[in-house]
Amino acid sequence: MTGGAGAPETRPAGVLRVLATTDLHCNLLSHDYYADRPDPAIGLSRVASLIRRARAEAAEQGAACILVDNGDGLQGSPLGDIVPGAPGPHPLARAFQVLEYDAAGLGNHDFDFGLAALAGVLRDMPCPVLCSNLTAVQAEIDLPFAKTAVLERQIPGCPGLPPVRIGLLSVLPPQTLIWCGRALEVQLAATGIVETAEGEARRLREQGCDLVLALAHTGIAAGTGADSSENALEQLAALPGIDAVVGGHTHLTLPGPEHAFAKPVVMPGAHGSHLGVISLELEYGDAGWRPAGGSASLRPVAQTGRSGAAVPLTEEEPSFTRALAADHARTLERMRQPAGYSPVAMHSYFTFFAPDRGLALVASAQAAAVRPLLRGTAAEALPLLSAAAPCKFGGRSGPHYYTDIAAGELCARNIADLQVFPNELRVVSVTGAQLREWLEMSAGLFNRVAPGSRGTLLADPQRAGHHFDVIFGLTYQICLSQPPRYSASGECINPSAQRILDLSWNGRSVAPEQRFAVAANSYRVSGGGSFRMLHAAEELPLAPMRIRQAVRDYIAGQLPADPLAEAPYPWQLAPMPGTSAVAVTGPGAAAHLDELPAGLAEPRGFGSGGFWEIELNL
Repeated sequence: MTGGAGAPETRPAGVLRVLATTDLHCNLLSHDYYADRPDPAIGLSRVASLIRRARAEAAEQGAACILVDNGDGLQGSPLGDIVPGAPGPHPLARAFQVLEYDAAGLGNHDFDFGLAALAGVLRDMPCPVLCSNLTAVQAEIDLPFAKTAVLERQIPGCPGLPPVRIGLLSVLPPQTLIWCGRALEVQLAATGIVETAEGEARRLREQGCDLVLALAHTGIAAGTGADSSENALEQLAALPGIDAVVGGHTHLTLPGPEHAFAKPVVMPGAHGSHLGVISLELEYGDAGWRPAGGSASLRPVAQTGRSGAAVPLTEEEPSFTRALAADHARTLERMRQPAGYSPVAMHSYFTFFAPDRGLALVASAQAAAVRPLLRGTAAEALPLLSAAAPCKFGGRSGPHYYTDIAAGELCARNIADLQVFPNELRVVSVTGAQLREWLEMSAGLFNRVAPGSRGTLLADPQRAGHHFDVIFGLTYQICLSQPPRYSASGECINPSAQRILDLSWNGRSVAPEQRFAVAANSYRVSGGGSFRMLHAAEELPLAPMRIRQAVRDYIAGQLPADPLAEAPYPWQLAPMPGTSAVAVTGPGAAAHLDELPAGLAEPRGFGSGGFWEIELNL
């Protein structure tokens, strides 16, 4: 078509629709395997219905359409556990086959089971699987993923024009090699997110790509001192060679009012909570296709009512649930196997301000598994402590993401509920000075509370709850009137601050030079969470052992009762008369209020997002 005399030629317009998922953590079906009940707020099975509709919309509008995933799909739900001898493809690969994904990027947790296990899963994937910033350290190491991919798609609304060439790259935090243990460090090398993306985008352009889409398993840096090498989404989106970005890793939902981007950026939550949709408007001219604008949006599978209950907005896709029915049945059978007995209920609703029995059980199991292994070594004479952190604490995973185990007979799903991550058990030798700094870093979870104030949130929502280590075998108080000593990235931002008071072992103050052996998880010992004070800790030799197996053996009586089980709960908040703070927890906490000391807590009811609020009298 042409305009009036002297007017430039009008270019034909087309649309590319990018449908995206991220951080599924193997929540493929709308079922909570830890509680053994349906959960309408999660599940790729519900996103599958949104995908079907979005594809139909694109077809009606003459738009091309691709479906991509942005990593962390493999680990997180019992459905994703690597089970030797399981028939057929891994459930994640089967799910991606059914939905006909066009490409997938990798996230840090996809490496939790090791490179060989990952390769086994990826063999059955129906699409290119990408990671641009991890490379093999030796030429003979055969990587199961590619650096980039190029897709060609015909625009249905523009017949007769060439297909649009879409270049895809994928980046993840380089810290993945640290978090996933030393086995990866001898196999893989990592480069930075931004520098890698910039180089790969340029190379994709040189290969004739019209557009470049970044699958970026990285989030938005949280405030001062945040580690931008892990969360580099803003810097990545600013690169001129990239046209649109799918973010992830931090389980946020983008776009949102707090963050503005100059180009389409989407982050579709986690656990199958949303479908991300990027719509790219295209123009065609002498130089081929080029972007002419675009938008990003989210489509949720459910909404949270004020009572905290999830109200589904879409149904599970029947063909998808049928395809995974056998995997679902096998997982239910495995999770329902008897595992032992607990005389008391265990839950994590109060884990940030009162004793957490589940955490105490994990710590005792770790110590019981370690003690026999230290016999005959130099570490046998050291006091043995055990560090544990909550796995399920609400946060961005929602008001129902808490451990909640009734007293009585236990089964395998309860063990998995206590230890969600597939971490291994480690032991380090540390000094009293290192212990104190370790606890100061953990205490950074809390906001500063001014004496005499009311209404301050107890926990900083930007700090991850799984970085709140409790070290059993010690006793100490946490003083909230002090500012945090460490930032989330492990920088000492307030050198004079001391939140940890009265740090004692066996009733005596811990001396800076005193030495201890501490059982902890492999993620923390390997550097996870930016606990920089542990870099100098001496790791003691230990045969590989999953913490989940140690917990199961302990509950089943295959390990002896550990002395730490009789020790007092390690910590409490230092008293602040006339001061209160607001703790945010799940609505299930209402059933356990009688466990709290009289006068400590006053329920405030439901707050935002279906969470429950409690005012704590400090």
